[in-house]
Amino acid sequence: MEITVTGQEINGKEKQAYVDYLEKKYNRRLESLQITLDGEYADLSYQFQPEPFERIRRITGYLTGNLSTWNNGKRAEEADRVKHGLEKGFEIL
Repeated sequence: MEITVTGQEINGKEKQAYVDYLEKKYNRRLESLQITLDGEYADLSYQFQPEPFERIRRITGYLTGNLSTWNNGKRAEEADRVKHGLEKGFEIL
């Protein structure tokens, strides 16, 4: 994790306190932290580590992220469905 401090010097304990505060508040891991100190004020600019996510789609009336759990009947239904697109007949702006 990259921590940058501008304006004043602070010790490692204080840096870690800012990290702990943000990670606890947002329940995410920090990737970088920019601390700008101005007298008694501290401005925190931060970026969190990216979180992987599973894409959820609505197929044949069901919400799914992975077709591997479907039985053969549902897989056949998905293969036979008509896919509708917006590409035909519309001008892309």
